[in-house]
Amino acid sequence: MERKILLVVMDGIGISKTGIGDAVEKANTPVLDMLKLSYPTTSLKAHGSAVGLPSDDDMGNSEVGHNALGCGQIYSQGAKLVNESIENGKLFESDAWKQVSSAKSGTLHFIGLLSDGNVHSNISHLIALITRAKACGVKKVRAHVLLDGRDVPATSAPVYIEMLENAMAELNDGSFDARIASGGGRMKITMDRYKADWKMVELGWNTHVHGLGRQFADAKTAVETFRAEIPGVIDQDLPPFVIAENGEPVGKISDGDGVVLFNFRGDRAIEISMAFEDEEFNYFDRGVRPDVVYAGMLQYDGDLNLPARYLVAPPEIENTLTELLVKHGKRQFALSETQKFGHVTYFWNGNKSGKVCDELEDYVEIPSDKVSFDQRPWMKSAEITDCMIEAMRSGKYDFLRLNYPNGDMVGHTGSMDATIIGVEAVDLGLARLLPVADEMGITVVITADHGNADEMVEVNKKGKQVLRTAHSLNPVPFIVYGKDIDIKLKSGDYGLANVAPTVAELFGITPPECWEESLIV
Repeated sequence: MERKILLVVMDGIGISKTGIGDAVEKANTPVLDMLKLSYPTTSLKAHGSAVGLPSDDDMGNSEVGHNALGCGQIYSQGAKLVNESIENGKLFESDAWKQVSSAKSGTLHFIGLLSDGNVHSNISHLIALITRAKACGVKKVRAHVLLDGRDVPATSAPVYIEMLENAMAELNDGSFDARIASGGGRMKITMDRYKADWKMVELGWNTHVHGLGRQFADAKTAVETFRAEIPGVIDQDLPPFVIAENGEPVGKISDGDGVVLFNFRGDRAIEISMAFEDEEFNYFDRGVRPDVVYAGMLQYDGDLNLPARYLVAPPEIENTLTELLVKHGKRQFALSETQKFGHVTYFWNGNKSGKVCDELEDYVEIPSDKVSFDQRPWMKSAEITDCMIEAMRSGKYDFLRLNYPNGDMVGHTGSMDATIIGVEAVDLGLARLLPVADEMGITVVITADHGNADEMVEVNKKGKQVLRTAHSLNPVPFIVYGKDIDIKLKSGDYGLANVAPTVAELFGITPPECWEESLIV
């Protein structure tokens, strides 16, 4: 019998180096504990250079993690890709930049995450764009800032606001005027993904474009006011705000303006891009849509050509695992709930929408709950497991893959108790999958795309333990389970890109020469 393989991605479940705030260790995980003791196990890098980011100080994320898992190679990604384009000047030579910066009599707007987390954006990119805008003759710039508290410390927004305002103050003079115009928490406005909550996007649209919302004299005052009114609120959950003078918004978006979405990561950039570009948009009432020149930092969906203009060309990822398996006639099945469905499909397939081969691939998306995930930390793990068991027992598929989002999505809420439950829900899913794998003769490969639940607390510069909602820099597990498994796994400086060649070797398929090496000794 030919081998069949199930790949399980335990999103956000890493291996702690310190034990501080480790929800994975605190959780009751008898299946994971058994697997690590009794089956071939190693650990993998899932951040920094291992996934194409600038340095090993950069935490990984689900997008670059699934790119690496799905293609067996390391491509320049996200911040690194934009850094290179700014440093060599290619960004400012792009047609998109020339177009958005050409409306000298209008305003150039920048929308994006105000952070240096290097997951969705980097404030240094924004400052570089504003600086070049002045050099290009732009007279007026407005920034619409989304507050992070997720990929950076939970209440660090004032640091980034001050950093941006200081940079603007150095540039401002009689011929140039740059200001913050609006903002709000990233989990409240604008940055929804996978069409899970269009109300977020509508609220962001009305805040940034029409200047509708609660008014403040400046962004710092807005943050301080909300924190006083909402005890314990963290940056990602802050309500929207509009900066105004004499009752009038300082930065509504109008006809003839240029607009740049300076986030480089695609999943939470697609919906607001649709709102700006789609002529037949019907997800909410946009009101009077201004006639603007719109561009993204990257093109967030190549198949949808969204957005049509983009400042930096994305990595052209070729020779993915899906392509290799299709060439060998392997039937494939991909599954997750809404929050991570795009990761096991779009990002897995090298930032490409759709399927490589309709006849050989089936995808299933289970709708996610529209609640804060600390309220339902089990998420859709049971439904994902039910669906995967049905697919396994069908006997139709050679390669099956799924993503359990719990460790990441619940980990981002900052709730230790809820995250422990989320990790336990993943372990329960494995407890149900493994007996079916035995029954159907399926080899199970288990890993993660990055850490998160493994480091819910960090020590700040004052030596105090504080809440952490960002991804970790920790390695992730890699485990191979099966009745007939008699292999040894390499240990050392290996990363997520080594997973695809390992899967290929388990299938007995020779991988492309451009791939990293297999983990099998």
